[in-house]
Amino acid sequence: MLVMKFGGSSVANRAQIEKVLGIVAGRASRRPVVVSSAHKGVTDALVSAAKVAAAGTYEPEAVIGRQLSIARELGCPDALLEPLFAELRDLLRGVHLVRELSPRSLDYISSFGERMSVRCIADYFTREGTPATAYDVWDLGFITDSKFGHARPTVGFAERARAAYAALPLDCIPVVTGFIGKNERGEITTVGRNGSDLTATLLGAALDAEEVEIWSDTDGVMTADPRIVATARNIPYMRFDEAAELAYFGSRVLHPSTLLPAMECRIPVRVLNTNRPAHPGTVIQEVTPPNPNPVTSIAYTENQSVLTIGSTRMFGEVGFVGEVFAACARHGVVVDMVTTSEVSISLTAQGNAALGLAAEELRSLGTVSVRTGRTVLVVVGQHLATRAGIAAEILRAVAEQGVNVEMIGYAAGSINLSMVIVDADVARAVDVLHRTLFD
Repeated sequence: MLVMKFGGSSVANRAQIEKVLGIVAGRASRRPVVVSSAHKGVTDALVSAAKVAAAGTYEPEAVIGRQLSIARELGCPDALLEPLFAELRDLLRGVHLVRELSPRSLDYISSFGERMSVRCIADYFTREGTPATAYDVWDLGFITDSKFGHARPTVGFAERARAAYAALPLDCIPVVTGFIGKNERGEITTVGRNGSDLTATLLGAALDAEEVEIWSDTDGVMTADPRIVATARNIPYMRFDEAAELAYFGSRVLHPSTLLPAMECRIPVRVLNTNRPAHPGTVIQEVTPPNPNPVTSIAYTENQSVLTIGSTRMFGEVGFVGEVFAACARHGVVVDMVTTSEVSISLTAQGNAALGLAAEELRSLGTVSVRTGRTVLVVVGQHLATRAGIAAEILRAVAEQGVNVEMIGYAAGSINLSMVIVDADVARAVDVLHRTLFD
């Protein structure tokens, strides 16, 4: 069997969903499970409606009208979504009355986009001759913990999913919600924004799929962000570790956690373009053909902060670094990149509020500074550790563009060379690196 995930741009409107239908129908013999995001922009509109409700303005009809317009474009009966519309109105009214938006309530409101889209898509598929049934993913055993906004399935998910899948009718394609779940108390959770990729690979691993397909609006994974580099090209094959690095450090194609279930079960992940279904895209797997390029891709993540702590206490003292990381952990700071000297430590992280709290605690250890507006720029490739001169070429290229590198990270044998630059220099740095390394 096959798991196919379609993102918001792929199911944005009738024209796009017609393409999805053609793709899915062409794979019907492989018994696909279709995982769908909300229609493009609908989840954002739901989050906005929730926030303005908490601020005192009750406006459910804008997002409901947007969804209803897409449903009518697909020819769906108005009654199909009316129960969800009523539920959404009641929930937003409650948020408006109490003027409070908890993580639990936000997950609940965010879930409506996918719950509505899968019902519309399954109804449309069926009327067009490809029988389909909509399912909320918890119907397939996706019971999660209660970490609202970052939930993960509980122990026993694989067994629950296999049992639920075995009970599905063979002649009907399941169309399943993506980034949502339910905890054991029946409360709706989410795995995080753009997390439908992760749900797809979790289902693929649980059901022992032959492959997981991720359908978006690009020709697979690219050598750089095509919005910045017009000559960015498709990468035909990637290893799991390369793709995981790129996803974590800002590649716009995959959710950062997507590949972990596939890596554990060695299931290939194929990234494809809904608008060009004949394009081979990118195959991500454990073993790939040799890559003749010196590097695989360039990625970046903006709006980072850099915390630096300097202290003569570090010199030869056991446990100092451990104290720094313990303070970060207490305040929920996820550290991405670290450099050290004998008397200082610098680290990068997202989330200025958490980092600020950690900085206050760390002032007892030494002098602390926090710089914002930074980007972690990464060059990923299999050959970084084995081809002499690549690192020098990378640093020389950005220097010649007048881009100042404030931090560098490269572990022994690493496939990732990271550097910190200011946000304003991203476009120049990515462009020159792509010209140097690929063109």
